[in-house]
Amino acid sequence: MLIIGRTVLSTLTASSSRSPTLGCIAKHPLQCARRYFRQKGRLGFHRPPYANLPAGTPEPTRAFSAGTQVVDGLFARSSLQGYLRALEQEYAESAQRLNFNQAPLEEGGEEAERAKVLRRRVAELAPVVTELQQLRIQMQELQDMESLLKDEDMDLKKLAESEQRACLESISTLKSKIISLLIPPEEADDNDLILEVTAGVGGQESMLFTAEMFEMYQSYAAYKDLHFEVLEYCHSDLGGLRHATASVRGPESFKHMKYERGVHRVQRVPKTEKQGRTHTSTMTVAILPQPTEIEMTINPKDLRIETKRASGAGGQHVNTTDSAVRILHIPTGVVSECQQGRSQLKNREKAMQMLRAKLYSMKLEEQTSKRHCARKIQIGTKGRSEKIRTYNFPQDRVTDHRIGKSLYDLRSFMMGEELLDDMVEELKGLADTESLLELLEKHTLSHQESQQTYQ
Repeated sequence: MLIIGRTVLSTLTASSSRSPTLGCIAKHPLQCARRYFRQKGRLGFHRPPYANLPAGTPEPTRAFSAGTQVVDGLFARSSLQGYLRALEQEYAESAQRLNFNQAPLEEGGEEAERAKVLRRRVAELAPVVTELQQLRIQMQELQDMESLLKDEDMDLKKLAESEQRACLESISTLKSKIISLLIPPEEADDNDLILEVTAGVGGQESMLFTAEMFEMYQSYAAYKDLHFEVLEYCHSDLGGLRHATASVRGPESFKHMKYERGVHRVQRVPKTEKQGRTHTSTMTVAILPQPTEIEMTINPKDLRIETKRASGAGGQHVNTTDSAVRILHIPTGVVSECQQGRSQLKNREKAMQMLRAKLYSMKLEEQTSKRHCARKIQIGTKGRSEKIRTYNFPQDRVTDHRIGKSLYDLRSFMMGEELLDDMVEELKGLADTESLLELLEKHTLSHQESQQTYQ
């Protein structure tokens, strides 16, 4: 095996001048080679033959976070199969209408607008139809293998078993991709966010835990390659944290961290406890999506901006200049403050950034409450008063109450890396499953109402 590996690497090195990809493998034989062969091993996807798709048709990129059993359970539902058939029929009819109307249309006319809507819808449905076609091909291949599995030739039978395992794995992957494409995206998933942590019940112990949580989220942002910028940091006398805010920017930053909002509870023996009793403290996390200029506009007349002298530690600069900024949004009464920097202008920009995030979050919560008032499971939309997670240090356990899962490596979890990310992925899977079930329920009700209308 070692000789074969050296031979492959020497061959790749000799071929690097002719192929940039092979050159990459020769330079990075471990990581890049794995990535190369993984890409080459993917299924080949072909466009559905219904229409010439417009440029920029989206490819399936999002991964469904739930397990194989959940995926198989969803595909076993008749409501999902009916919904997939309806999407295929809609795609075929829309593509047929686009191919039928090939004559140039007047710009800005009614027919041109209809064609534009049809192209957009075809582009949205194309990835789903593509994956469905590939799924049917794989399932047919799996069915064709049944006769080979009963063959008396042992070599042929072993080969068929190997192909069967690969086929089953491909089917599972395709099912997950199809479900991920059906899940309706949240409005703010791609937005940046403002992270707020606030100490709750428990005095100094709560403040110490709040500081640890803030560090955990800073590490998690680095783990997900997100930019983390501290906007405000109000520490306590014993090294804890009363309140802090930070800006987190990067691809899908809100999507990664939105499930952390709520009340976090810690159970442990404080450093100041002399009798060894376990205390219970809490802290609150708020995740506020950061809107764009298009999504949120604020009338300057609705703002009252005040400046004051900064307070707290800071040497000679404190209480000598009016660098602290307080902004009040008069219609809603929402207030944001910032005194982190020495520049009044920068503090004003950060306070305005936090105010925009708070107002946008209020807008989204109002829309969410109207849209999901009937949902039984509300992952990521629950109020601050609900304890979402417990950190029990004596038992080395962290428990997420929304999914009922416990982990027994608390210190590794607090590092904000793989274990926290695994927990977040499970929360995503539950939320995605609930969103899809809600979508299927709406489609079923709509289909029943249309049938009653025709009757």
